[in-house]
Amino acid sequence: MTPTPIASKSIPKASRAILDPANIEYTSDKQKRAVAELVEDFTVTPEMLKAIKTNFIESMGKGLERDGETLAMVTSYVMGRLDGSEVGSYLALDVGGTNLRVVSVHLNGGGQIATRQTKYRINENLKVGDAKSLFDFMAVCVDSFLDEHQIVVRGDSQIELGFTFSFPVLQTSINRGTLITWTKGFNASGMVGKDPVAFLQDAFNRRHLPVRVAALVNDTVGTLLAHAYNHPETCMGIILGTGCNGAYIEKMSNITKWKGETPAEEMIINMEFGAFDKERVVLPLTMFDNKMDRKSVNPNKQILEKMIAGMYLGEITRNVLLNLIDRRLLFEGNVSADLNQMWTFETAYMSTIEADNSPTLHATRKILESTLSFSSTTLNDRQVVKLIVELVGKRAARLSAAALAGILEHTGAWQQKAAIGIDGSLFEYYPSFDTDIMDGLEEVFGPEVRKNVSLGLAQDGSGVGAALCALLASKYS
Repeated sequence: MTPTPIASKSIPKASRAILDPANIEYTSDKQKRAVAELVEDFTVTPEMLKAIKTNFIESMGKGLERDGETLAMVTSYVMGRLDGSEVGSYLALDVGGTNLRVVSVHLNGGGQIATRQTKYRINENLKVGDAKSLFDFMAVCVDSFLDEHQIVVRGDSQIELGFTFSFPVLQTSINRGTLITWTKGFNASGMVGKDPVAFLQDAFNRRHLPVRVAALVNDTVGTLLAHAYNHPETCMGIILGTGCNGAYIEKMSNITKWKGETPAEEMIINMEFGAFDKERVVLPLTMFDNKMDRKSVNPNKQILEKMIAGMYLGEITRNVLLNLIDRRLLFEGNVSADLNQMWTFETAYMSTIEADNSPTLHATRKILESTLSFSSTTLNDRQVVKLIVELVGKRAARLSAAALAGILEHTGAWQQKAAIGIDGSLFEYYPSFDTDIMDGLEEVFGPEVRKNVSLGLAQDGSGVGAALCALLASKYS
């Protein structure tokens, strides 16, 4: 099968336009009370931030002691740090969705990186066919990429490749692991319980490609490394997009469940922190969160992720809107057929509404009437919708801050110069998400945290970060 390259696009980030609840012209006292209750339900106070942070640290400790805890605290086998002086050329292969991506990464030293990349669409039949055919297609794409960019390998040398395989994997070494289960619409036969690196390397060998799979990479680990090449003080890599997760640098002495031998003093831990508080002890869950969770494909799992991640924020907002409509406190009790369907209120709509600063909330009106098929809306309707969007979005950012605060306190990194690399569409495009996170960190640690800790967009952890992981793997071995 011939791979088909795909073009990429980007979207600029807007700034938030805040709506004060006091400025809403309420239709009744009942509506005003209902909105006030929502403000209370969705507000994460400084006291709540600190309580969540404390519980998060306790969960980290349990996950470092033993497997099977709520925070998995997965050992990544990635050891050592980057200082930006590293040079060389590496490849990355990023697989885990509609497309796969091949990236060539050239490290110039001084924190400077040059990249070339091509995306290829994965045929639906390959996703559910024979695993060997799927991995052969990956090899064909890498082969095509090498030809396209005229990358030539001399003699018996090989190009080191970092493999971002975004499916649940039990990792057993830096470049070994077993697939636990397929997700995201993939179900290729003969793969569960097997090593994806072995399948990929076999596919390369059959095509006589001079490529060695040096590292199997989680995208949070890659995000940390991608940011660290430019910012050696980077202490963690965070994903805030469709899903959420984090990785950070831990002392080997704290990883008491580690049974291997290594001269390294540190290792990157993949936290899988979206699963935090499955016990429902400390997170401020509302009836709207519970409804969304019950209707999700994985009820009672990934509780923190479902309050933070872009996949879920729109659905939480939709549940709030439907509740007000059912009580005849919004849209005069009328609901559009579109809003009545699950997952139709997209988080992308929230970004547009958050940024709407027009007196009549024109952009909000366009989404409600043109996109979601409401026949008409009043200014009051649009104001209430905008406020609800702000409450759900700001809560997500502040809960993100609580998780980051837990990591910062556990490591002590907030007391020195520390950088946090963050990838994901929510952080990159959602209005004021970064500002709300820093405000939350300041409420936990005080103003000093702004002097020491920086948040930065760490783009392409699954590409550049995977290549850097291949570098560390080769360097360590």
